[in-house]
Amino acid sequence: MDGDYVIGGVFSIHSYMHTVKHNYTTMPEPLRCTGSIGFRELRFARAMIFAIEQINNRTELLPGIKLGYQIYDSCGSVPVAVHVAFQLSSSLDTVFYTSDSCSQSGMVMAVVGESGSTPSISMSRIIGSFNIPQVSHFATCACLSDKQQYPTFFRTIPSDQFQADALAKLVKHFGWTWIGAVRSDSDYGNNGMASFLAAAHREGICVEYSESFFRTNPRSRIQRVADVIRRSTAMVVVAFTASGDMRILLEELSLKPSPPRQWIGSEAWVTNQDMLRFSFCAGAIGFAIEKSVIPDMRDFLLDLSPSKVAASPVLTEFWEDAFNCRLRKSATTDKSVCAGNEDIQTIQSPYTDTSQLRITNMVYKAVYAIAHAIHNAVCQETNSTTQCDKFTKTEPKEVLTQLKKVNFSQNGYDVSFDANGDPVAKYELVNWQKTESGSIELVTVGHYDASLSAGREFNINRKLTWVEGDTQVPVSVCTDSCPPGSRKVLQRGKPICCYDCVPCPEGEISNATDSPDCFPCPKEFWPNAERDTCLPKPVEFLSFSEVLGIILVAFSVGGACLTVITAAVFCHHRTSPIVRANNSELSFLLLLSLNNSELSFLLLLSLSLCFLCPLTFIGPPSEWSCMLRHTAFGITFVLCMTCVLGKTIVVLMAFKATLPGSNVMKWFGPPQQRMTVIVFTFIQFLICTIWLVLSPPFPMKNLTTYKKRIILECALGSAIGFWAVLGYIGLLAVFCFVLAVLARKLPDNFNEAKLITFSMLIFCAVWITFIPAYVSSPGKFTVAVEIFAILASSFGLILCIFAPKCFIILFKPEKNTKKHLMNKNQS
Repeated sequence: MDGDYVIGGVFSIHSYMHTVKHNYTTMPEPLRCTGSIGFRELRFARAMIFAIEQINNRTELLPGIKLGYQIYDSCGSVPVAVHVAFQLSSSLDTVFYTSDSCSQSGMVMAVVGESGSTPSISMSRIIGSFNIPQVSHFATCACLSDKQQYPTFFRTIPSDQFQADALAKLVKHFGWTWIGAVRSDSDYGNNGMASFLAAAHREGICVEYSESFFRTNPRSRIQRVADVIRRSTAMVVVAFTASGDMRILLEELSLKPSPPRQWIGSEAWVTNQDMLRFSFCAGAIGFAIEKSVIPDMRDFLLDLSPSKVAASPVLTEFWEDAFNCRLRKSATTDKSVCAGNEDIQTIQSPYTDTSQLRITNMVYKAVYAIAHAIHNAVCQETNSTTQCDKFTKTEPKEVLTQLKKVNFSQNGYDVSFDANGDPVAKYELVNWQKTESGSIELVTVGHYDASLSAGREFNINRKLTWVEGDTQVPVSVCTDSCPPGSRKVLQRGKPICCYDCVPCPEGEISNATDSPDCFPCPKEFWPNAERDTCLPKPVEFLSFSEVLGIILVAFSVGGACLTVITAAVFCHHRTSPIVRANNSELSFLLLLSLNNSELSFLLLLSLSLCFLCPLTFIGPPSEWSCMLRHTAFGITFVLCMTCVLGKTIVVLMAFKATLPGSNVMKWFGPPQQRMTVIVFTFIQFLICTIWLVLSPPFPMKNLTTYKKRIILECALGSAIGFWAVLGYIGLLAVFCFVLAVLARKLPDNFNEAKLITFSMLIFCAVWITFIPAYVSSPGKFTVAVEIFAILASSFGLILCIFAPKCFIILFKPEKNTKKHLMNKNQS
């Protein structure tokens, strides 16, 4: 249609270009399209005409200016698209209308189209040389955002870069990490899939296969792609394909039963109403351009009078296909002649369906964007009125400049372009859902807005149905997720999504699903049985509440009580011969304010303290208990050994004193006995003091003996100090043992040296055995070994030295006489 300014339009109304073999001897036939007509593409072309006629009837936009149009069919073919580009650049005749009303001349100000990315690229390289702006409604290849190569290209549909990112986020959202991918072997498919695969890689998604094909490929190629899909283990298939290519693939898949697949579609095919007939794709989801409403659009589409249809070969072909009749005589078809009463309102086709106006609105906005650019170039605002000069010579370059600045709203939809000629990316998430009648309908279930901040772009507001009508999200993974407590180990030669789950090693945990590594627990923690969390290690020490502690406390208190009872017996019978036989000036009787003291009572006092020492070893170690337990033990045992040593020396001296002329008792009288005890005990006190001052024992947490629990124990501080204390006690014990052995054959019916010998044998045997047992015992058993040694040696002393005397005092009083004790004929 003629006009003051002409807008070009290019659409893929047919699917194929008629191809012939050139023999190079005759003139080639003109390029022409063939195949069935695409009803949706026809609707796009008619939407352009509708928008132009609507603009021509408006008074606020381009008042007094009439827009014309030239619409071409590129049949989605690059050769035809290139031919059309040259026609638009040189203002040659159109082929959409062939009546006398067609434009014969006039510069094209801008071009709407093409529907595909590859034809759009070819066209942009040509018309861009003439600074003719091109506004595409359906070319989404991200490559077209490159203003260095395509400086005059704009589009009202978002770039595939946004769609690819959205698809990757969608796949990640539903937990699919193992997918298949198919694409059109075109700029749209190859560039779109490349962007998607890059985004998927960033999201940690693995691709089992990536196959490309084109609708003109041999059937064997299509079959191979279909077989790959059937044999694959990936449940989810992402298809970045043109609508025509996808139709060919789905037709091939429908020929043979194949495992159910969850299809994820790009906007090029997922909203095509013609594709909904493939029922095995029910549950498919994908992103689509937002659904819109264009007032009066449906009425315009249905307003096809016979004269309009007859004036256009394309409309004639559409009419004949829609009603399966013919308007013209034709020898190539056996269709009956149309009756003339056909009503287009009675048919259901993508052409008449205006319930899902998505891409159609992109055409509508493209026309209005060009109209606003022309308006800004040729019109001026004066005194609140708009005046446009249609006689002003305007070049396409001026329209190009103004097109970059347009920013308006039409029917509530904003229209503007960024520096790359792209609009704001907004999508709807659509889902193929089966109705009660069994048909498939397109349902909007969510939205995606790339202008929002990260994490807020994606929103699902309606329940989805999946493949085979399932309501549960299908699973598509190479390997099931590794639960907490394990880590992923990649399988050799396979993608990172294929791995084995290996339990965390001892002492390490993983608290997240699909953890790549396990990490060790802190020193004072240990994993639980599932190895997914660190728990505090149980703290272990010899306590008063456990069985072993109770037994040791019982023996300790029992020994102390036994000592007290023995002392009471001796005190009550202190005048009896057997008690007085332990004659000495040093005794516990001094503490009882008696005139005479005896070593036996001091020995009993030290033994009672020895029996009570183990109580300091039981319970949680503290700084004071650690220092007290070893020093108290060392000093009390030295006091005990000193008393035993004094008794042994007294026995020897007593028998030496019976020899004629002997005065040895004056060298070991009461003052010397007292000094012996004080000096030997003070030496141990000095050793303990030095130990406590330089490097005292301290409480510590033993984390090395056991992996799974903590041992609370007393560190020695200085091992030299500890072994010096024990060594000094051992030295006194050996000295006592030697003297007792020397005195064991002395005459007398009651020779105490024999009893001391036996007690020292037990004492030395216990503590010699203690050394390896102490070193090798783990944890709290180290303390138990030391307590056992203390109790065993203490019981050995009291039983060997005092038990025989108590037995005679209590049960054999007839032997508790001076005559009996001094009978030298008795041994």
